[in-house]
Amino acid sequence: MLHSVLLLLLAPDGQTVEWAQLSIQQRIIIRVPMDRRKGRASTREREDPVEWEEKKGPKCLAIRSIRAAAITVPNGVDLVLADNHRYRARLERGCRSAGFYSGFYVEPERDGSLCAGRDDLQARSGFACAIDSFKRLVEGD
Repeated sequence: MLHSVLLLLLAPDGQTVEWAQLSIQQRIIIRVPMDRRKGRASTREREDPVEWEEKKGPKCLAIRSIRAAAITVPNGVDLVLADNHRYRARLERGCRSAGFYSGFYVEPERDGSLCAGRDDLQARSGFACAIDSFKRLVEGD
């Protein structure tokens, strides 16, 4: 977000008037933590892990609804939402999800959404990967 302020400096009679511009830039970055519940999983979950099936997903997700993330595939990051739904952010070709194990950052656009084909996930190490698509995850049979 960029704010501009125009200042008018009034001078006594006979002197020139000067104009100045001040720009203030605001940057918001949101950190998404990784889901660390693996150690607290129930015995049943450890013996029989959930297999997720990918279904058609949305173009965008509301950033405010993202609560945690998990790495379960080599080329995607699973996002856990406030309502416990899961979506997989498929990364652009050649991008590996291993770089996001310690969490990642997103820079929200004005619409407050994280969108495929537009936004990046930024690893804490500094590298970034574009989101190619979102897939809705449902428990497999």
